[in-house]
This record gives sequence, structure tokens and C-alpha cells, in this order.
Amino acid sequence: MNELKTSDFYFDLPEELIAQDPLEDRSSSRLLMLNKETGKTEHHIFKDVIDYLNPGDCLVLNNTKVIPARLLGVKEDTGAAVEVLLLKRHEGDVWETLVKPGKKCRPGARLSFGDGILKAEVLEVVEEGNRLIHFEYEGIWEEVLDSLGEMPLPPYITHKLQDKSRYQTVYAKYEGSAAAPTAGLHFTPELLKKIEEKGVDIAYVTLHVGLGTFRPVKVDNILEHHMHSEYYQISQEAADKINKAKDKGKRVICVGTTSTRTVESAADENGKLHECCDNTEIFIYPGYKFKVLDALITNFHLPESTLVMLVSALAGRENVLGAYKEAVEEKYRFFSFGDAMFIQ
Repeated sequence: MNELKTSDFYFDLPEELIAQDPLEDRSSSRLLMLNKETGKTEHHIFKDVIDYLNPGDCLVLNNTKVIPARLLGVKEDTGAAVEVLLLKRHEGDVWETLVKPGKKCRPGARLSFGDGILKAEVLEVVEEGNRLIHFEYEGIWEEVLDSLGEMPLPPYITHKLQDKSRYQTVYAKYEGSAAAPTAGLHFTPELLKKIEEKGVDIAYVTLHVGLGTFRPVKVDNILEHHMHSEYYQISQEAADKINKAKDKGKRVICVGTTSTRTVESAADENGKLHECCDNTEIFIYPGYKFKVLDALITNFHLPESTLVMLVSALAGRENVLGAYKEAVEEKYRFFSFGDAMFIQ
């Protein structure tokens, strides 16, 4: 196979197609169907997805919950403004964070948030310039964070989110993500109920989405790109549902690239899943042979991103870029609050 270059995954996206606000009805977004073998496309509304799910299929959803991980505070000694983004919890009240401006926050620096409701000390600088920070507060951490933190929206969304719950799937359960598994934002409780009533199995897995999701690929040869590590967990119940679909010749349909990365990371060499938890740095790009996934429901991703590479591994780069070109022409809404695509 020829060397894959990052520029091979570029497409032209007019800025006005980047969705800034969620639709009032989650399931009324548009749905572009893409046949991964032929490249043929069809245009639908998301709630039509049920017509393309068959009894015995297994729909895999990521039930991670986004934490309001963006904290705005000040340096105690100078009063200078700082922004702290919580990335990963270490032991106790120590978090790995992204701090802006980082240069001013050396080890020993003291920070204050919400007029001192939450205080913190920078402990050390770790890889990629991230900071380990120890937080001090009274009461319950989740409540303090909920009162002070903001949702860490991706950098391309400039509007302020009016309702925190809209950057959360309706089935979000386990806290730990710095970004939402956005393909799941299109589902409503009513739609999920109808899908189950049709005889489709729903398996919930957990992968805590890190901000590396938005990290651009900065190398020309994509094989030199290093993926960030993310924690995932699969219950025995979810493993059994997914294995059952495979055994019966039915499809495993992942909702989102995070669910995809979870099942593909956890599968053994025969494509079987077992109860497990681990960290994954899996990087899926064209040439990858899927062990579990048969079809994918996903949003439209950034040009030259690892996510466009992942969907190209499933449907072929030319098919994907052709579908994206059509989506631009048809004025689909892109990225986190945008429309969806069903690759089957």
C-alpha cells in the first residue's frame, strides 16, 4: 500500500456549514446513507434510521458522560486569568489538565476558582506540556464542579451553550469525558424505545473521550501520528449481546468512532469480546481489517482528522470524500452539533 499522507484526507469545508447550536429535536437532523461497497448515497432524516436496522442487529452505544471540565479562574498571587481543562483523573483530587496560559503556571503556582470555592496547586509538568494539579475544596467534588465548570465545547463551536444537557447523550451514565460521543446526540428516548421494540439489541460500552479527539494530525505520513490514550470498559452483558449478533450472522452497528475504537480494541483475534477494561491508543486508518464492526453511524468530521481516516478505513477514502463533497453541496451541518451519516 502506498504511504498515506495526511493531505489525502483533506476536503474543502465552508465555515458556515459548521453547526454552532444543537437542533431543538435531536432526531430531526439529516442522515446521509453511504453504501461502503458502492459509494452510493441516499438522503434521509435521522429518525428514519430505524428503517435500516434489522431484528437481531446489535447497536453499540457509548454511555460515557461529559464532565463540565472547563474551569475559569485566577492565579492567587497576581490575579491573572487562567483556564484549566480537566483531562484525566489520577489518584484522589489530582487531575491531569491543560492550562492556558501554561507558561505562567509552573509547579508551585496556586490557583483559585469561584472566589475561592475551589483552590488548586500545580504539582508538575508532564508530557505535551500538560499539568498535574491538586484541587482543594469542601463538600462533594461533582457538585463543586457542576457549579463552577463549563462544558468543554470543541474549539470550532463559538456560541455559548444555553443548556448543558444538549452536549450530553440521553443515555450518558458514567462521568469521565472531556468531549461528547457526538454521534449519539441524535438519539431520543422515544427513538431508542422503538429500536428495541423492533428487536434490535442495544449494547452499552464506555469510553471516556479525551481532548486528543480534536488534536490535529501534524505529521505528513499518518503512520507517524501518535494517538492519545483513552480508558474504556465493556461489561459481560454488552460483550454477550455483541457476540450473539456476530454468531447469528447479524450486524454490529457502532454509534460513533468512540464505540468503534472500544470494540475493536477489546476484541480478541477471533473478533470475540469479553468483559474487560483497559486503555487504548488504537489508530484506525485505511488498510485496517475490522474484527467486530459491520456498520457505523457517525457525524461529519474535520478535514485531515484521525476520525475521517477511521471512516475511510471502513468505506474507502474515495467513497467517503465523495460523500463529504455531496454533503457540502447539499449543505449538511458539520461536526459535533451537525448531521449524521450511516455507513453500511
